[in-house]
Amino acid sequence: MLEIKKLFVNIGGKPILNGINLSIKKGEVVILFGPNGSGKSTLIKTIAGFSGYSVTGGSITLNGKSVLEIPTEARVRHGLGIMFQHPPVIRGVKLQQIARYLCKDEAKIDDLAGKLSLKGHLARDVNFGFSGGEMKRSELFQLMLQNPDMLLLDEPESGVDLENISIMGKVLDKYLKQEGKSALIITHTGYILDYVKATRGCVMIDGRFWCAGDPKEMFRNIRSKGYEHCKVCECPQTN
Repeated sequence: MLEIKKLFVNIGGKPILNGINLSIKKGEVVILFGPNGSGKSTLIKTIAGFSGYSVTGGSITLNGKSVLEIPTEARVRHGLGIMFQHPPVIRGVKLQQIARYLCKDEAKIDDLAGKLSLKGHLARDVNFGFSGGEMKRSELFQLMLQNPDMLLLDEPESGVDLENISIMGKVLDKYLKQEGKSALIITHTGYILDYVKATRGCVMIDGRFWCAGDPKEMFRNIRSKGYEHCKVCECPQTN
């Protein structure tokens, strides 16, 4: 599904990612841990093709196709979907308008809006005046309607209370159980692990991977010993 080999990325001439190797197969869910400033969001935005992220070496392939030379919208058409850490506010565009653009099935839109408690938000401008939890539910709503095969989720539970995490987690878990759906999820709180069954976890520090393993066990170790312990982990990340 997603293959990254020896990826080096600079921002404004400053090296951020240093030789990243990552392989995610169809049906796999990978959790990405790491301290602030370690390069996690840079990795996701580089995969998505955002401007300002200069790839100086390596490759990214999605469904067997190199995507480094194609724009973000082409990567989306190729099956990529992203959920932002800080979703944008879009004035003058109703949430229902975007929903109908992404999906022609009104019944599906109505059903998903109900599951994410968003029926009362469909007639409102996208994310305008929304609470943090409403913004994240709106973002997940749009992502699910897009129906991507490879999801990139940047801290989906950031700034969200436990009730909203529960709502989102259940919808996301059901989606990822569909055949062929994969995800790379950044988390600091680890709450998403209560809902989504992840294949493995990886730790990024200083723009490179240091270890990999069972995500729940890794998160427990990070909470008790901190990220520096990951540098001496006995399970180095190799693919």
